[in-house]
Amino acid sequence: MAKDNPDKRYQSTIRAVAFGNNVTVVEPVNIYECEIGNDSFVGPFVEVQKQVKIGQRTKIQSHTFVCELVTIGDDCFIGHGVMFINDLFEEGGPAMGDTSKWKSTSIGNGVSIGSNATILPVNICDGTVIGAGAVVTKDINIKGIYVGNPAKLLRKL
Repeated sequence: MAKDNPDKRYQSTIRAVAFGNNVTVVEPVNIYECEIGNDSFVGPFVEVQKQVKIGQRTKIQSHTFVCELVTIGDDCFIGHGVMFINDLFEEGGPAMGDTSKWKSTSIGNGVSIGSNATILPVNICDGTVIGAGAVVTKDINIKGIYVGNPAKLLRKL
């Protein structure tokens, strides 16, 4: 690691973020090289990595991890402890920094994701609800409520 930090201790940070107007961030957070739209909220103990785009009026609750290559639409709610994944371990382990193996995720507008859900690299259509603890492994193209592991349609909206 860095020579100027031999103990390898790092502070949480907000760095190089394109903030819209009236954005609320509750520290401590680790947010860097991303975009957060107008009137959005980011709770404490959240990490938002580079190349992430978060729409307007979107709320991200505490302890959520939003990895690179995720786009979240307008008017979304992301519950506590939601985990976004961009590395599918396709070769039996992590890509170890080979970002060419990472995949993107796109969350539509008006999507609600319940606490402790895990979102693999997928596309989720507008207006969808993902239940707490669900594991989304495939694209969701029909507006509805999805629950379980793997997430399945409970009912259409």
